Amino acid sequence: MQPLPSLLDYPVEVLRQQFPLLQTTMNGKPLVFLDSAASSQKPQMVLEALDHYYRYTHANVHRGVYTLSQEATEAYEQGRRIARRFLNAAHDEEVLFVRGTTEAINLVAASYGRKYLQHGNEILLSGLEHHSNIVPWQLIAEATGAQIRVVPVLDNGELDLDAYRKLLGDRTRMVAVAHVSNTLGTINPVEEIIRLAHDRGVPVLLDGAQAAPHTTIDVQALDVDFYAFSGHKVYGPTGIGILYGKKKWLEELPPYQGGGEMIAQVTFEKTTYAELPHKFEAGTPDISGAVGLGAALQFVMDAGREAIALHEARLLEYTTGNLLEIDGLRIYGTAAEKAGVVSFLVDDIHPYDMGTILDQLGIAVRTGHHCTQPLMDRFGIPGTVRASFGMYNTREDVDRLITGVRKAVRMLK
Repeated sequence: MQPLPSLLDYPVEVLRQQFPLLQTTMNGKPLVFLDSAASSQKPQMVLEALDHYYRYTHANVHRGVYTLSQEATEAYEQGRRIARRFLNAAHDEEVLFVRGTTEAINLVAASYGRKYLQHGNEILLSGLEHHSNIVPWQLIAEATGAQIRVVPVLDNGELDLDAYRKLLGDRTRMVAVAHVSNTLGTINPVEEIIRLAHDRGVPVLLDGAQAAPHTTIDVQALDVDFYAFSGHKVYGPTGIGILYGKKKWLEELPPYQGGGEMIAQVTFEKTTYAELPHKFEAGTPDISGAVGLGAALQFVMDAGREAIALHEARLLEYTTGNLLEIDGLRIYGTAAEKAGVVSFLVDDIHPYDMGTILDQLGIAVRTGHHCTQPLMDRFGIPGTVRASFGMYNTREDVDRLITGVRKAVRMLK
């Protein structure tokens, strides 16, 4: 398949044709898919890459001298090289394949925690975090005696940076925050967050699950220590993701899992570990996932990440303006810098009821707490209706959403 021109020169209606599922119906209506923050749809390029791998290339990797195994290894490692370019990492071995953002954060929490955390140390999180960037740190805190401190969220959905500065202290050993909030769409000032932490010698992990589909990521320019994202949110397969780690950290940290592939030499008395990145990739990996993820990341880069961000910013502005014309509707998350996510409620209508009616109209949105229960508690609500965009969404999608919300309001009030 030929690389796509930039979206600046490529009509989104034509781009949509690359996504077969978007041509289908839901409940007898043309599908309007507005749940890309949960999981994005897959372009034909990714589907073809997965099919080709299993039809013509499958073998185990890194272990066979026969040609097919070497071809599978090359396809797998090509996925890593594409991911390195996607992140602008300095070295291929700084890019680890994991099952997704959740496993990436668990890996860092467990490995870093075992080596560096002890009683009285502090881990700084933010009030915006997904459960995947809370629970792993709670587990290691319980095991080591460390404590979790939380950067508060302002009423507009931005982080309180003054509070962050005060929370950073001599006991801080890790800062772990979302690059972009999955619930509010807030784009956090990660450059400032990282700089302030590094001034105190504290490493930073960024949860990039919601940033990877929407913006250009440069881990070297950010100077971030760890960066995690999931393939399925950036138009790739499920069950595969990336953990970037600075080489100096990955060399120092102990393995997260043990088994085949991650070893250099095994005896019953002692095991020595393989070089990076294999030290952190125990067992047979998700080879097809790496191939599909590589295809997805290449698709995004070919489409043009600056153009995608501009397209989604225009959709966000159009959606926000139209939603606010609905009586009783309030939007949660009004930060100055936002990605393509709109969370809202209308009067006392339960989000599940709103979502159910929209579903019958062929409109897929997310309802509930979005795996951010502490954030819902912050705003004193049980959940929201969330519409989230991908590169393939159009103004027509938004128009149908607005019409659907108005109809739901008439039915439920």
